[in-house]
Amino acid sequence: MSRFDLDGLLQRLAGLRIGVLGDFCLDVYWIIDSAGSELSIETGLPTQPVRKQRYSLGGAGNVAANLRAMGVGTIRAFGVRGGDPFGDAMARLLQAQAVDVRDLLVQTESWDTPVYIKPIYEQTEGNRIDFSNFNQLQDATAADLLARVEAAIGELDALILNEQLLHGVHAPALQAGLNAMMSRRPKETLVIVDSRHFPERYVDCLHKLNAREAARLCGETLGREEVVGRRALESYAARLFARWQRPVFVTNGPHGCVVTDETGVHEISGLHIVRRTDSVGAGDSMLAGVTAALAAGATPADAARFGNFVAGVTVQKVFETGTATPAEIRAVGTDPDYVYQPELADDPRGATFATGLDIEIVSAPPPALRLAHAIFDHDGTLSTLREGWEQVMEPMMVRSILGPAYASADAVLYARVVARVREFIDKTTGIQTLVQMGGLVDLVQEFGLVPEGKRQDAHGYKRSYNDALMALVDRRIARLQRGELDVADFTIKGAPQWLRRLRTAGIKLYLASGTDVHDVVREAGVLGYADCFEGQIHGAVGDVAVEAKRIVLDRILTTIGANQVGQLITFGDGPVELRETRKRGGLAVGLAGDEVRRFGGNPGKRGRLIRAGAHLIIPDFAQADGLARLLGLEG
Repeated sequence: MSRFDLDGLLQRLAGLRIGVLGDFCLDVYWIIDSAGSELSIETGLPTQPVRKQRYSLGGAGNVAANLRAMGVGTIRAFGVRGGDPFGDAMARLLQAQAVDVRDLLVQTESWDTPVYIKPIYEQTEGNRIDFSNFNQLQDATAADLLARVEAAIGELDALILNEQLLHGVHAPALQAGLNAMMSRRPKETLVIVDSRHFPERYVDCLHKLNAREAARLCGETLGREEVVGRRALESYAARLFARWQRPVFVTNGPHGCVVTDETGVHEISGLHIVRRTDSVGAGDSMLAGVTAALAAGATPADAARFGNFVAGVTVQKVFETGTATPAEIRAVGTDPDYVYQPELADDPRGATFATGLDIEIVSAPPPALRLAHAIFDHDGTLSTLREGWEQVMEPMMVRSILGPAYASADAVLYARVVARVREFIDKTTGIQTLVQMGGLVDLVQEFGLVPEGKRQDAHGYKRSYNDALMALVDRRIARLQRGELDVADFTIKGAPQWLRRLRTAGIKLYLASGTDVHDVVREAGVLGYADCFEGQIHGAVGDVAVEAKRIVLDRILTTIGANQVGQLITFGDGPVELRETRKRGGLAVGLAGDEVRRFGGNPGKRGRLIRAGAHLIIPDFAQADGLARLLGLEG
């Protein structure tokens, strides 16, 4: 979806009228701070003091809030709440979002407002406290609600049926009445169902389900931790479309979703997200996005892409049931980072290799390959001078996050910080160091162990990290200059020879790195191949808005024209350069090498590079002749 299409879609949302019928819930977050605990006089037990409390709309309420946040003009709520203070709070939150609540009925008998209280202990969610598990919808309430929907549906562009509670508003009498209403509704009114417990009971409508729900409807039971593969997901979606003869949207968590309609099966890739994620409410966001886009005229596939963008925003809002504004949706959707072939990335048994070579063919290279431009990442792709940078960054980040608690932190907290840092480093490998340090700022804030006045900004943390790393690099360069080691000890096998081979073949070479540009120039010079790039060495310049790898790619495409992307190849061991090349239609070659031995493969890198969009995976440049044949460079 281009920026023009995305902007046009967002602009059309203001004219939409969407109704939401479902289980309106309230999510309550209580931040527990044991520092304020005292012993209860009555029980002698320690209290659980709440430092902060947050209330947000959940279930159908979160769907309505998402519709409002993204800019939908008119939203009507059809549901039931209790005559309790929580119900009053939920109604106020809906009204604050300008949601029309005239059809949010109050049932005082046998009904509690559905509330989910989530106590948070030191960044960890404790056992949830639930209300509404024993609710019973009265027949009179169901009849009133159904009559209101019937009277309003002709005025709506879309109606969402949201069901999340076994004992919610979707009682049998209401289900029967809704099915009858849908059979005689105005044809221009879209109805889409997201039902957790009984989607099969609704017909003559579109369905949005998750993979587990789709599997159950197809007669299969999945284990709690069982992963659903792409082929299985496509099979579920196709079978359910054949059953209902209406578009079906089947989501698969971070792996994206599959859409089936009369034009066939469409796979929508998941988004690559660097920040910490929280999946609570993601399904509601997806549902809201899909519905709004369909009502605005998008195809089912584009509606799923839009819903994916909306959910991609909200999953990054931790410990809250988040929504997505148009600006946030544009930030994710204008130039999205997708995850490619996650199943193959996780399972090397599916690898296919070029005959007689250690070169994995992940996906077919772009057709009509006529290489004229080659971009290289530096660290880990050509040079190993910075090998072990992760072992420098990790302890530096851990110390920065723990701050004054570094020496006294218990084993559980220390392990949690280390795990979080390792996850972050793995996700951000290949991006600018300054951007990584911006992420460290967020991590320091997330854990809250360092007083605000003692925290550094991204530039300060970068100086601390860079000082430690450059001490390591300087020692290695000194040994090289003294003749104790040589270039082969600090380069990936065959890298210098491969550079010169490409240059001799008339291919223009570019070096693009997330490392500071003056350091890249210096290190390429020390290793003896700076001249291969003829001044085209690019790196970070201390401005996160200036991403060297994207700039070089855009500059090349501007020079050669977008219709000549078959001339472009990129070699890299980080996801950024491969993902950006793949987006632009070039050939992406992942260097999954062992930086310690400087030859052979690194299984840990392989999966990361496949997810980033690599067409080929190579361990090093030792099989240069075979690689040249694959790339059409035999001469």
